[in-house]
This record gives sequence, C-alpha cells and structure tokens, in this order.
Amino acid sequence: MTPTSPGPAAVPSGRRPTSRGPREWARAFTGFYPPTAAELAHLDPVARFLYSARSVILVISFQAALLAGLLALADRRFAAVPFALVLVGYVVLHAISNLSNDFFGARRGHDTADSPRRRYTVHPLLSGAVSARLLVTGLVVLAAIAISIGIYFIELRGLGAVLLVAAGALLLWAYDAAPRALKELGLGEVAAFVVWGPLMVAGGYYVITGQASNAALLASVPYGLGVMSILVGKHIDQRAFDAGKHQRTLPVVLGERRARILNRASVLAMYAIVVGGVATGVLTPFALLVFLAWPRAWRAVRVMSAPAPAEPPAGYVGWPLWYHRVCLVHNRLFGWLYVAGLALGALLPAARL
Repeated sequence: MTPTSPGPAAVPSGRRPTSRGPREWARAFTGFYPPTAAELAHLDPVARFLYSARSVILVISFQAALLAGLLALADRRFAAVPFALVLVGYVVLHAISNLSNDFFGARRGHDTADSPRRRYTVHPLLSGAVSARLLVTGLVVLAAIAISIGIYFIELRGLGAVLLVAAGALLLWAYDAAPRALKELGLGEVAAFVVWGPLMVAGGYYVITGQASNAALLASVPYGLGVMSILVGKHIDQRAFDAGKHQRTLPVVLGERRARILNRASVLAMYAIVVGGVATGVLTPFALLVFLAWPRAWRAVRVMSAPAPAEPPAGYVGWPLWYHRVCLVHNRLFGWLYVAGLALGALLPAARL
C-alpha cells in the first residue's frame, strides 16, 4: 500500500458530530469512524471518551451478550438481572480493552505518527483529544464497574464464574499489557475468537443460567470466527507496518496470502457451522436467517481473494483499512441476523429439524 501523510487531514471525513449530550453519546456507537481530533476537542467529556474508546466497534460485544441471553431464553433458563449485567459487563470490558490497546500502543512506540492506527481514526492520547487524566478517570470508572459485576457473578455462580472471570482477565491483560503480548506472538487473533466466541457466548450462557451447554458452545463458534476475521483483516492491512515494528501478528507470521486464505475460510466456516447446527437440531432453523448476509460474505471472500489496491477508491472511508472494513461490515449484519434468528428460536423453541 502507498503510505499517506499522517495527521488530522488523513482522518476520513465521514459524518461529523453536530451536537452535545446524550444525542452525541448515542452517535458514538453508530457509523464507521469517529471525528477528527479538532472536532473531538469541542465535544463534552463523555462524548470524547466514548469516541476515543472506539464505541462503534463495541456492537460486537453487545451482540455476543444478546446471543448468550437468547440461548438461555430458548432453554427457558433466562434470568433478567444476570443477563443485564452480562450485557453491561461485556461492553465495559471491550471499552477497557480498546483504551488499553491505545495506551500500550503509544507507550511501546507502536502507534507512531506514521502508523495505520493514526491514519484511519483518532488516537485518544497521541492526538491530544483526550487528556491522560480523563483517560485514567474513565478507565477507573470502567474497571470499578467490571470488578463489581465479576464479584456479583462469583457470589452467584461460584467456581465456574471464578474460572470465567479469571480467563477473561488473563486474556485482557495478555493481549496487549503483558511483557510479551499475545498480539506480538501471533496469538491475538486466536484470543479474539476464544473471547467473543466460547468465553462470551457460552460463558455468558453459563453465568446467566448456572449451567453449561454444548449447544451454546457450538452456537458461539460462528460468531467467534466472525470477530476473528475482523481482527485478521485489520492485521493484514497493517502487516508491513507491524513487521517493521517487530509485531508478530498472525498475518506477519503466516504471510499475506496465507492470512487471506485463512480469513476466507473463516467467513465460509461461519455459514457451514450454522447449517450443521441446524441440521443436527442443535440450532433453531431460524438461525438460517444469517444467509441474508451471504452477499456481504461473498463480497468479503472476493475482496480477500486479491491483493489490496495501491490507492483507495474515490470516496473510500477508512483507508488504509481494506480487508478489515469488508469483514466488519459483513460481521455486523451477520451478528444482527444471528440475533434475530435466535430470538425467533426463543419464541418458538419447538422448531427443530
């Protein structure tokens, strides 16, 4: 890819914020990219913090919580308070992960002025849009919420919750805070699959219901693969930069061509596993609603079948992200259709093949 000059001018234009307060807070969760650093500085502290936490990507954790709750509802084991806390906890932990990623990326010299991270969106610290004090205050508040929720589930579910909380905390720390972070060892993408698949969906089912479920575990796999494809796509896009910074992400280890093959296989496997789950009666037939996302899946497969262009197409938002964007757009629709299918399955639990 041809590098472009860093700085505010390189940040995609897209939709810009025009308001303050709750309306702007809600807008931080939609669209594709946050505003420029100059515009971000004029927003209220809550809106600035939400944009800096890359709230637009938090939808994947929100969807994972919904999937866990709907699987519990279909089995008539749903509990409202544990589900609500799962939903809040997942979004909070994801926000902590995003902010931690930026903090350690800046501290270790990976998020430099010429890094892809600073060209497609605002970096909360290096752009000056968020003060260190605001970042630390926000992280303390988020951590307090997450710890409180974890204590609640340990009291409620005992040893099983202890193991899940410990696994989640370990992976959160190991991804980018450990001395040898997972994303430097070619394991960050695998960790993403584990977290947003089995840990969040099947683990969420457990803390909501108090029981483990092989069906929930199988149901978690397609969604985990989708989230992994987003991260693999991003790391393919910045593979050359990461290699120069000695960041051995999975695409750096495999090479671009093999990483693109892996990502195509991951996207196709999402649908194959759903079909298998429906055919064996593990998943509701309504889960086949995900095939309405097939055109986007096929587009993702086609895009990942060829090298990225040297320059972005006219009007393209998000450069230098190419494979990441097509995978994110696909997974967002796949996730909502999967949620809708499981919701119908919960309403009509007797429908099985």
